[in-house]
Amino acid sequence: MKNKSSGPRRRGRSSAFSDGAFASSPIRLPRPSLTKAGSVGKALAHRRTTREMSEAKLPLKTLSNLLWAANGVNRKKGPFGIPGRTAASASNSQEIDIYVLVEEGVYLYDYQFHRLIPILAGDHRSLAIGEGQSPAAKKAPVHLVYVVDLDRLVNSQGYQEPGLKDAEIQKSYYFADTGMIAGNVYLFAASEGLAAWFHNCNRKVLEEKLMLGSDQRALFGQTVGFPQ
Repeated sequence: MKNKSSGPRRRGRSSAFSDGAFASSPIRLPRPSLTKAGSVGKALAHRRTTREMSEAKLPLKTLSNLLWAANGVNRKKGPFGIPGRTAASASNSQEIDIYVLVEEGVYLYDYQFHRLIPILAGDHRSLAIGEGQSPAAKKAPVHLVYVVDLDRLVNSQGYQEPGLKDAEIQKSYYFADTGMIAGNVYLFAASEGLAAWFHNCNRKVLEEKLMLGSDQRALFGQTVGFPQ
């Protein structure tokens, strides 16, 4: 079964994962607000990779701001009439989905309605970190997994350039697009005093667990939490 980021269009409930239970209905995230965030220059000065993180959970408001900063909607009408995002993408294909792995389960970030769509119950955070990498952050509160949807890339509503249908060029596009999202996460983390680490993930197992479609690929993971 293929998971789509728009999800079912029904109103979700609010949850802060405070009861430790997996939410079977969409979780409506608080309205993103970064008005108190520091300057870009300060965030760049503090941007760094930190692998050692606390197990303390992030407040739902912080998670909301994090996901919006990563690749949320920052204008209702962007190029080609498509909602504009905080991260650029090849031909505005917006082909990268963000899966959120927390202790309670796995959720898909629905950027259109700024909410979390429940995907899979249980703690699968360890799969967000590739084999052979540092296990220091496996219990960090939030692990993001970036998944490309090749169908959205090939059938982009943006500029119809030949590279969109070339398998090798596609890789350069979706790797670059993932990097732009990860860069946003790093800057948000630096501005909020959080720790962040971009890394490989257990691609094969994640694709099976998430029941990704034939045109979807798990690419990388990124861990976010409070510094140890």
